[in-house]
Amino acid sequence: MTRVAAIDCGTNSIRLLVADADPATGQLVELDRRMTIVRLGQGVDRTGRLAPEALERTFAACREYAAVIDEHGVERLRFVATSASRDAENRDDFVRGVLAVLGVEPEVISGDQEAEFSFTGATKELPGHEERLVVDIGGGSTEFVIGRERVEAAKSVDIGCVRLTERHVRSDPPAPAEIAAVRADIEAALDLAERTVPLQGARTLVGLAGSVTTVAGIALGLDAYDSTAIHHARISVEQVKGIVQKLVDATHDERAAIPVMHPGRVDVIVAGACVLLAVMERIGAEEVVVSEHDILDGIAWSVA
Repeated sequence: MTRVAAIDCGTNSIRLLVADADPATGQLVELDRRMTIVRLGQGVDRTGRLAPEALERTFAACREYAAVIDEHGVERLRFVATSASRDAENRDDFVRGVLAVLGVEPEVISGDQEAEFSFTGATKELPGHEERLVVDIGGGSTEFVIGRERVEAAKSVDIGCVRLTERHVRSDPPAPAEIAAVRADIEAALDLAERTVPLQGARTLVGLAGSVTTVAGIALGLDAYDSTAIHHARISVEQVKGIVQKLVDATHDERAAIPVMHPGRVDVIVAGACVLLAVMERIGAEEVVVSEHDILDGIAWSVA
């Protein structure tokens, strides 16, 4: 066993996984998994720069994670940064800050690398070898990956829940014209993704990340967020359709009152749920298999 730590820093959240990995058996024993909403991508779509307050929130989370990593005696650490850091002019400020706190340089990976990590993390423990489409709905981008035991095609497109919300949503609840603009962006991005990834070809749709797991928690009627109940839950397209309508019609306070809703996701869940529904409708999926294992697990395996 090798004790590894993986950090995934996205547009909306930063997450840590500490695990014991055994490449010989394919076993990943989770010791600590946590998530902090830092909204690193605040305003990046508009300004092209990481905001000072967003950087400080991220560095504060890094300091917390450094203590956890030390406590567990981690042997190897990999820090991966995704959409917001790719887009920012001042990403060197981000790199220097992370290096000062954690002693490792964050790897600002491409959308294709992000897709490969997500696919590995989401599918490694699934039974069977059928074609699977993995959809990872992030804050700044969404990754589409298709394959069986390995990636056959992948595409990253700029339709994350934070990016879409900042672009189009101003009203509470969102106005019909705002939702129409969100959906138009999503459809255009799906057209782009389909040039690279045969979205219609997969037998199984696997959904990743906070927008998907939150929708699953709502569909399951959970009184509190329960990753064990959510992991590998199967949610029908009709359930997703009903939840999207409920979220679109709700005010900010009504969404915040949903038991499984993380406070940092209240304002962006509408856009994220719209992405999930649009994907399901585009490919004709009757259900989505929800995975709590994602890019973090893929990063951990890459370290091991």
